[in-house]
Amino acid sequence: MINRYCFLIFLAAAFSFSCSDDKSEPEPDPLLISSIKIDGVEMLESTLWKNISRNAIIEISFSAPLDPAFANGAYVDISGNEILAYQLSSDQKKLTVSVNQSLKHLSRYLFWISHEIKGINGEILQDQFSRNFYTEVDPSPKFPVISDEALLTLVQQQTFKYFWDFAHPASGMARERNTSGNLVTTGGSGFGIMSIIVGIERGFISRAEGLERMNTILTYLETADRFHGVWPHWLDGNTGKVIPFSTNDNGADLVETAFLVQGLIAFRQYLNETIPTENNLIERINTLWKDVEWDWYRRDNQNTLYWHWSPDKGWAMNMQIKGWNEALIIYLLAASSPTHNVPKIVYDNGWASNGGMKNGNTYEGIVLPLGPPSGGPLFFAHYSFLGLDPHGLSDAYCGDYFLQNRNHSLINQAYCIRNPKNFVGYSDENWGLTASDNHTGYSAHSPTNDLGVITPTAALSSFPYTPDESMKALKFFYYTLGDRLWGTYGFYDAFNVTAGWTANSYLAIDQGPIIVMIENYRTGLLWDLFMSAPEVQHGLTELGFAN
Repeated sequence: MINRYCFLIFLAAAFSFSCSDDKSEPEPDPLLISSIKIDGVEMLESTLWKNISRNAIIEISFSAPLDPAFANGAYVDISGNEILAYQLSSDQKKLTVSVNQSLKHLSRYLFWISHEIKGINGEILQDQFSRNFYTEVDPSPKFPVISDEALLTLVQQQTFKYFWDFAHPASGMARERNTSGNLVTTGGSGFGIMSIIVGIERGFISRAEGLERMNTILTYLETADRFHGVWPHWLDGNTGKVIPFSTNDNGADLVETAFLVQGLIAFRQYLNETIPTENNLIERINTLWKDVEWDWYRRDNQNTLYWHWSPDKGWAMNMQIKGWNEALIIYLLAASSPTHNVPKIVYDNGWASNGGMKNGNTYEGIVLPLGPPSGGPLFFAHYSFLGLDPHGLSDAYCGDYFLQNRNHSLINQAYCIRNPKNFVGYSDENWGLTASDNHTGYSAHSPTNDLGVITPTAALSSFPYTPDESMKALKFFYYTLGDRLWGTYGFYDAFNVTAGWTANSYLAIDQGPIIVMIENYRTGLLWDLFMSAPEVQHGLTELGFAN
């Protein structure tokens, strides 16, 4: 009897709790976004908002009237602290957001609607809504428009400041980048030496100043660390001691040395042997050039060249120099050496892989004679060709090296125009994929490694191959984007509109080719000097080149 009584009490309590629960407040209806229009165009379902007006009007329609207390920037906003105006429609279902101060052009912004926004009856937005959007290009010139020739000179002069004003004060060498302190780079200094010739010829500096700087550089190189005549990639600008590029790369770098020697030979050819002070520089350059033991880097007489060696790590890097890439100049100089030359079989087997570097396929409707698919990063067409003139140059592996570089550049531009990854801003004016800094670090950008990063040196250093296309890029970089790209030492290294990123860096290996290749386009100066070296002509003949 007692158990039955207890059971009835339990049922009554359970019924009472159930009735009480039924009387709780009902969940509010969800607040839905039914439409988002920007300047009258529906955008709600679009995942990429681009070419948005810099004075955009955004209309947001909701499923229920909006509580006016939420019609403000605390709940609906555009990132960047822009000045916005908010207006609710008479039925309170549409909120219009207007930009009262023009947004920056070709820039990324974040538009968001907070999940805390509510309707007048307490309706709640289930999730925060957000979209990145990208503003339209403002084509108006950011600097006064000048003639094309004046613009080319301006770019050369401003970029030259990196190698002149920012050179290491003790060594005269080029710093690796604008944040490198005492760290100097050998290959980039080779590019800088060639730029000094341009600086003299263009009147940026006097010949006496250029010769004095060259004396400083040679004095430094004569006592800096070398390994079988080969300099490392990085050096301390004060002490001349190697700075390791990586754990096992703490000794010689044959590729960087070749870029340096290319510059030294060009400068030697610029000098006048009948003038004692200049002849002294010639003799010192010759000594450095003859001391490079190219043949030793065959590694026990193999028919290839190796990139690195160090006294304590030996051949640990174990990297053969094989084409097609930026390193043709290494094999040419090795064949040209008057003291440590290598035979043609080293070029055929090592560099050309006995024809393995050939391509012959079509990309973007353009045939590519050599190299990886779509050509690889554009510096392949620049570094070896700052001095080596590709006009009329041919051998068993390529019938026209100028065409190779032109087609490589055109493929690069055509890929950017096609823009298969739909990055923001790519066009026939805004193109150029090559190695550079980027929004996550550094990478060798190319059509097969496209991260949305445009690097000005890519298009600008291709001026000799694609003058019209490169001029379009130059005008876009300077006039249209100059307010963000142009700085103390010319164009900043790179930018990525999609990521909302612009570099604040300069790199020697990116700035140097701009100066030199623009000059080669204008006068052929560096090509003429380097190609006038008798050793270079001998090396070309030894390797089977016709030019």
